[in-house]
Amino acid sequence: MQSCIINNDKKILLIVIDGLGGLPINSKTELETALTPHLDKLASMSSLGLTTPVDIGITPGSGPAHLALFGYDPVQYQIGRGVLEAVGVGHDINPDDLCVRANFATIKNGIITDRRAGRIPTQKNQRLCDKLSSQIKKIDDVEIIIHPGKEHRFVIVFRGKDLSSNITESDPQKDDKPPVPVSPLKNDAIRSTEIVNKFIQTAAQIIEDEPQANYFLMRGFAHHPNLKPMSELYNIKPAVIATYPMYKGIAKLVGMDILDCSETWESEIETLAKNYSEYNFFYLHFKEVDMKGEDGDFSGKVKLIEKFDALLPDIQKLNFDVLAITSDHSTPAVLKGHSWHPNPFLLHSEYCRQDNINKFSEKSCAQGNLGNFPQTKVMQLLLANSLKLKKYGA
Repeated sequence: MQSCIINNDKKILLIVIDGLGGLPINSKTELETALTPHLDKLASMSSLGLTTPVDIGITPGSGPAHLALFGYDPVQYQIGRGVLEAVGVGHDINPDDLCVRANFATIKNGIITDRRAGRIPTQKNQRLCDKLSSQIKKIDDVEIIIHPGKEHRFVIVFRGKDLSSNITESDPQKDDKPPVPVSPLKNDAIRSTEIVNKFIQTAAQIIEDEPQANYFLMRGFAHHPNLKPMSELYNIKPAVIATYPMYKGIAKLVGMDILDCSETWESEIETLAKNYSEYNFFYLHFKEVDMKGEDGDFSGKVKLIEKFDALLPDIQKLNFDVLAITSDHSTPAVLKGHSWHPNPFLLHSEYCRQDNINKFSEKSCAQGNLGNFPQTKVMQLLLANSLKLKKYGA
């Protein structure tokens, strides 16, 4: 595809409503239940389809799902969550750094009763991370660096030589289960696992007297992946607007500039408008829809979809040449987590084939002319509709 790419001044906006897809309760999904007049009108003038992030039946994590959206094969490029979070909170990763994403959690009698510790406030997260950092500087000869994230999330960086990421995760992925023992997946990780286990034992003792966030879970041990940037792959100048560190992290790893904004969706849209002239590709991320899905809050997810719909006209006023609205993965409230279901996908441009379908939903997208296609092909569609791909062959 690189040989076909040409440069022009057309602008692309990729909107990711995290966890948008759902499953029905009382015969309708969250998206089908929501009142979305602006999305529905836009759908009638657009091409619709469904995207599969990794493969049929495979439930993706946020990292692989986003890599696919940006055109990187998530099977070929496997990035641990730890690196994404570390880069997202602004940590400069050394080649030898072993990074891991951590969640503060609630434990009682050896059982994790809340994997997210009630989504503690970020301010409390900061205090807990300071508490850990002040008491744990090193484990053996390995430096320990702790960065707070948002709410219950934080990052741990193990800085030393010859550390391996071939370590199992401690997160059981569901409440009412014990933490999973951390163990080496390969012999090269035996020493690294010993260091991690020493850290777990020491850190757990430091916070065991906390009333809510009295434990933590770890997942996504990883080193820096050294991906080729999107600017080189697609001859574009890309930027990200997001509020959560993980999504800033993956965008930075693929070469996007991070544009600062405050915590609200309105601020994200204001930042988009303010920087409109500086970039020709924007990735705009809205997180909270996914959170409602993970919490099993069907009505809360519906309300947030309706909130996005109300804000859509402000985005449309910017008149992007190509506008895509989709998700990284589905998060049905009925499952309280990510799922394997394809993502609704809307593509609007001067050159798209309009489906004349007057609803944006999973069912309507299944009827769209784009069909069900691999998520790794999204970038090709965006480039084609912005006339950034020349004819292939004679």
